[in-house]
Amino acid sequence: MRFVRRFGLAARLLVFATLVAVWPPPPAVAQFMRPGVLQDIRIEQKLDAQAPIDLEFRDETGRPVTLRQYLASGRPVVLTPVYYECPMLCGMVLDGVLKTMRALPLNIGKDFDVVTVSFNPRETPALAAERKAQYLKRYGRDGAGAGWHFLTGGDSSIVPLMKAVGFRYVYDPASKEYAHAAVIIVLTPEGKVSRYFYGLEYSPRDVRLGLVEASANRIGSLADQVLLFCLHYDPATGKYGGLIMGVMRLAGIATVLMLGMFMAVMFRREKTRARLER
Repeated sequence: MRFVRRFGLAARLLVFATLVAVWPPPPAVAQFMRPGVLQDIRIEQKLDAQAPIDLEFRDETGRPVTLRQYLASGRPVVLTPVYYECPMLCGMVLDGVLKTMRALPLNIGKDFDVVTVSFNPRETPALAAERKAQYLKRYGRDGAGAGWHFLTGGDSSIVPLMKAVGFRYVYDPASKEYAHAAVIIVLTPEGKVSRYFYGLEYSPRDVRLGLVEASANRIGSLADQVLLFCLHYDPATGKYGGLIMGVMRLAGIATVLMLGMFMAVMFRREKTRARLER
């Protein structure tokens, strides 16, 4: 019976996370999608909000740490709220993160960090160490161990952090599991909420642009900066779009420049002709 309850909850969460990834449902539809325990699950967008970076957690070795220590590198951070013994959704979130990170030309530990935080206060550093070893092995890039951190902590640290970044989750006594949405959150090197990416798969292009923006263009390439000129982040979908608008803007600038050059050439010719006629 417990298995049936757990499976039912996990299935509902999976549907909920998938729908959140596809489109932002209107309030009436969202309310219908969240019966019972799902009532209070949501992501409250808090763009530009300051995360509490001095809260104490434990890293995978059991050492006390704060987010401030990781942000001291000056790199943006991808915050991934999960819990390590989650029967379904959290593993899929971490698999989605791994898939995206492997597709990025940017490197964990060099260009940005990933901080995975368990919101289950009963989980231990030993469990975090197991997950870290698994995902570092699958990531397979040098230096990532110093940039991908797996944390645990008590409610006194977990609750204010999750509240600050707008991650609302609920403990379900019937299944003894947590009900939650699927999201990753980009923080600036100052610890401010910069971008949200929803669902179980995260577009490498969108995540890369989110990291470049969060770093204030300190990482990434000239091509990324051109893309950011053309695209804009849509908070409703958690994606970058507006390519046509950006292209039109570039075309407009190019037209003005060409018109200005044409007028300058014509003005110079007219001036030269007037001088010769004298």
